[in-house]
Amino acid sequence: MPRPVGQMEETIMRELVLHCLEAQAEALSDALLEAGVLSVSVEDADLGTDDERPLFGEPGTEPDVQAWDRNRVVALLPDGADPEQIMAEAAEAGELDPALFAGWSLRDVPDADWVRLTQSQFGPIHIAERLWIVPSWHRDNPDVPGFEPEAATQEGAIHIELDPGLAFGTGSHPTTHLCLAWLESELPQGATLLDYGCGSGILAIAARKLGAGPTLAVDIDAQAVQSTAFNAEVNRVELQAMLPDALPEGTFGVVVANILSNPLKVLAPMLAGRVAEGGHLVLSGVLERQAEEVAAAYAPWIAMSVWRARDGWVCLHGQKA
Repeated sequence: MPRPVGQMEETIMRELVLHCLEAQAEALSDALLEAGVLSVSVEDADLGTDDERPLFGEPGTEPDVQAWDRNRVVALLPDGADPEQIMAEAAEAGELDPALFAGWSLRDVPDADWVRLTQSQFGPIHIAERLWIVPSWHRDNPDVPGFEPEAATQEGAIHIELDPGLAFGTGSHPTTHLCLAWLESELPQGATLLDYGCGSGILAIAARKLGAGPTLAVDIDAQAVQSTAFNAEVNRVELQAMLPDALPEGTFGVVVANILSNPLKVLAPMLAGRVAEGGHLVLSGVLERQAEEVAAAYAPWIAMSVWRARDGWVCLHGQKA
């Protein structure tokens, strides 16, 4: 039967599926990649059964081996690749039990517009009353109040254009949401601000749009610094993004750090020392049960207390006397 004009024939991609134990997952993945597969994912073979178990616990407690007791290893094949040849090359690539490569199977994966599918998972995020996090593909979304850039004023909706990327911080995580909510409701107008652990730069960008004065964004990851600078340019705000070694001396009216509890405790003397007299310190990335110990780490300099909680996470706030 003839295909209607303009209708593309669906491309079928194929995946190899193997099974292995925890200790073999990483070596098997490496062998498959060396043999030429496009990608490898490791899944819990017991997913959906009574034997299913979570791999990751709380932040900072990740296991040394990132695999389950029993694993399903899925490898995406290049178009036209011979699976038997791939398996033979993988078996030769590492010192693995040949039995691992005997029980493989093949399955079809219908091709799709992965860009559109990915974008469909990320819609605009409404933060508190005025702040909206808007991916670029929703730039002209009429369902978002004041979607024209000219409408993002002090009185109306404020948009931060931010696409999901390599750096952490799209506004969807409770800790980022908490910090943004604090900035929207509590930020002193014109205050100098330091965003330590800036990730994508979302907090620094929001602060500038909400009326902060000179703003510095710092991260130990050069990719994050680059991402922050790019996102600031997209959002038409001025800030300085840098690695910690480039951070100049001085204090700030507001210091915000959205990282994890252990780094926050280690950084307590430095972060507290960066807060000007009468200035504000805002911390997140802290679980509710960790709030007291983090506050205790800052007690010699600033009295910290829970400003707000969300989904098991807290935002701590303190003002320097």
